[in-house]
Amino acid sequence: MITAKNFISMALASLFACANVSAQENSLNVYSARHYPTDEALYSNFSRSTGIKINRVDSDDAGILARLKAEGTASPADVILLVDAARLWKGEIEGLFQPIKSKLLNDAIAPQFRGKANVDGGTPWFGFSTRARVVVYNKLKVSKEEVDTYEKLGHPINKGRLCIRSGSHPYNLSLFGSVLEHLGEEKTQAWLKGMVDNMARSPKGGDTDQIKGVATGECSVAVTNSYYLARLMRSDKPEEKSMMDNLGFVFPNQSTWGTHVNIAGAAVARNAKNKANAVKFLEYLASPAAQNHFADGNNEWPVAVGVKINNPALQTLTGNGFKSENIPISVVGMNQVKVQQLLDRVGFK
Repeated sequence: MITAKNFISMALASLFACANVSAQENSLNVYSARHYPTDEALYSNFSRSTGIKINRVDSDDAGILARLKAEGTASPADVILLVDAARLWKGEIEGLFQPIKSKLLNDAIAPQFRGKANVDGGTPWFGFSTRARVVVYNKLKVSKEEVDTYEKLGHPINKGRLCIRSGSHPYNLSLFGSVLEHLGEEKTQAWLKGMVDNMARSPKGGDTDQIKGVATGECSVAVTNSYYLARLMRSDKPEEKSMMDNLGFVFPNQSTWGTHVNIAGAAVARNAKNKANAVKFLEYLASPAAQNHFADGNNEWPVAVGVKINNPALQTLTGNGFKSENIPISVVGMNQVKVQQLLDRVGFK
């Protein structure tokens, strides 16, 4: 027999369940390796236009993938944002992403900027912006011809000149993984050893620190992602504007295999509880408004078809365009274990 007390309890339980479902339908849990303050506008614009609240957990690429594996089916993650193509590939092969079907995304994002579709046509991840790994140098001390290939960073001509962040950082691991594919193991090890010998100081800091090292005379040559350089080019701070006076930059290997380009992208988590909202968010990232934000907000190149770049710093960087390498992301990802072994052998910290 259902008593009045039982009826009230059942009604309250039903009410709370409905409230939880409603809250879930209007929320999205995002695990993000994008640590750029300008992205706040990206999230708020999505929430304002859709009414979907974003709950964000920030970490680095490796930390996010490790957390997903540890949480398993209990993971609350809906969307995964990563800033390295090899880590996107790693998440794909480890089954941490949920392949999705979206005509909008397939039409907007070219095949080279997304994961490989499965037999059912579902795609595990999509790239939404790119950045190039460029070389910055002091124009008063170094000629462009001395640093116009990645290989020359390990040449004796650059002895004592080089600033670079940790070799184990994803940005460098992906670059080194691509170089390994081009040069083979023996030549890549010799190249990495050459860079160790050429360092002006031990690897430390982020890419902006490498640029500042060149500007202050701590070193004469550095490796950086393009958007860090563009950020300084657009700065209104006098001290940062003055840093650019004696700095030159080069897109390496224009006469050979092309400059290394990395991808920032997103995926729907394997155990996403809010899949519909997650797909909606990925489709939003491919929209002209969001793509322009990647360019204007964080100085990255948008990848969606038909998006025009209006960022003056990016226009200055690229000029008439540049040749980028064309290596499968899966190859770069698979090479990273070997790269780490080579780094250990040569003492590249």
